[in-house]
Amino acid sequence: MAAEEGPTLEYTPTWVVAVVCSVIVAISLAVERLLHYTGKYLKKKNQKPLYQALQKIKEELMLLGFISLLLTVFQARIAKICIPENLANKWLPCKLTDASSSSSTTTHFQTLFTSFIPRRLLAEETTTSTGYCAEEGKVPLLSLTALHHLHIFIFVLAVVHVTFCALTILFGGAKIRQWKHWEDSILKKENDPEEVLKTNFTQVQDHDFIRNRFLGIGKDSALLGWVQSFFKQFYGSVTKTDYLTMRLGFIMTHCRGNPKFNFHKYMIRALEADFRKVVGISWYLWLFVVIFLLLDVAGWHAYFWIAFIPFILLLAVGTKLEHVIIQLAHEVAEKHAAIAGALVVQPSDDHFWFHRPRIVLLLIHIILFQNSFELAFFFWIWVQYGFDSCIMGEISYIIPRLVIGVFVQFVCSYSTLPLYAIVTQMGSSFKKAIFEEHIQEGLVGWARTAKKNKGLRKAANGSTTTQGSTTHASGQMSPKETTPLAIQMNEVSAMEEGKAGEIATATLYDGHR
Repeated sequence: MAAEEGPTLEYTPTWVVAVVCSVIVAISLAVERLLHYTGKYLKKKNQKPLYQALQKIKEELMLLGFISLLLTVFQARIAKICIPENLANKWLPCKLTDASSSSSTTTHFQTLFTSFIPRRLLAEETTTSTGYCAEEGKVPLLSLTALHHLHIFIFVLAVVHVTFCALTILFGGAKIRQWKHWEDSILKKENDPEEVLKTNFTQVQDHDFIRNRFLGIGKDSALLGWVQSFFKQFYGSVTKTDYLTMRLGFIMTHCRGNPKFNFHKYMIRALEADFRKVVGISWYLWLFVVIFLLLDVAGWHAYFWIAFIPFILLLAVGTKLEHVIIQLAHEVAEKHAAIAGALVVQPSDDHFWFHRPRIVLLLIHIILFQNSFELAFFFWIWVQYGFDSCIMGEISYIIPRLVIGVFVQFVCSYSTLPLYAIVTQMGSSFKKAIFEEHIQEGLVGWARTAKKNKGLRKAANGSTTTQGSTTHASGQMSPKETTPLAIQMNEVSAMEEGKAGEIATATLYDGHR
């Protein structure tokens, strides 16, 4: 056995062991230090949401390490699980007749792949497991070579997903930061005494927001309104008038007492907080991976059809977000002909699917992951088996998949993500990013202290009075003692859950003063 598998550590030169360990440890420490100093830099810059996203990436790396450990520990046992040969010949990615014709190309690209990427072999040869099952007239459930390729694919998928999510947030954030000069112009205008003293009357039908979003196409037809929303996502998805109107609607609904609230900075904070959720790979996404791998059967062209899932979801999300803006314009235009002051829209959860704006973030998460899966699978097959491999598929199916993948990545970065950042603020609630970091920490600490004190008072009352007197006393004292605490807890809960309340007015004003 030892002669077939090669020498063990007992007969391996010590300098070889030392060199290999040194290289592996050096690379691992370099990556760990890079992540560590990146985290320190983000904390220094008070970028807590991005720091939390970095922690999420570390969690994903730890999960990959655990998967790698499981594959390494159980490789021998998996390879010795035997199944009948007729089961092993069903649901194959490549037909058995194609195996001999592509074997030379596959071997060439496997050699090329392992020459560029250090290959940590899961096993030396597959002859042992094959011979073990052959004695029983069966075949291995999964060969060691296939197990190693699966190991590489999981790693490539995770790296591509994290990279593409980071690029999407980077490019989308750059687009959103272009709106900063709109915010600056508003704040400058509000600081002008002459502008503040002016009392203007707005003719609703003449307002740019109403003309662009209510008048013309879609006014009398709901279907035409959806058609307009579909095409609007590809050009000028958010205009200056849209930004100014939605900004004012948010401020008048959630923080009326602070008209100088920096809406743009709040959007950036909220987007960075959402990035931490998008960059991770949730359990349902791993379930998608398993289903996709199951459907990769020769002749089904499953990955061609799967490529349309993120494509269709992206178009649906972009259309819905644009239609929310149209609905906001319709509500104002149908109720008022002229108003005193600026035009104000009314945010509401009723404009979103199932009255939940957070569903949009879930769909964007799925879109980014499925698109990453498509592109990661393509490049993995290309490098591992070669472009002409039977598992790659026909060229007529490959080109559309790549075009769709690039399109989804581009549109999601420059259109859908900026739309999401501003339109999802038009719900009935706000996100806790509305508060500065130090205010969030203070309110959370305040809530914990109030809850703790309430419990101590209840325990003290229970130990010093009888059951009857306690009941009477609690009935007398509840209006005085429990009401302020309940108000405090409701206010802090409103901050955590994003429910609009009076706390937004007082706390925001103090935080920005």
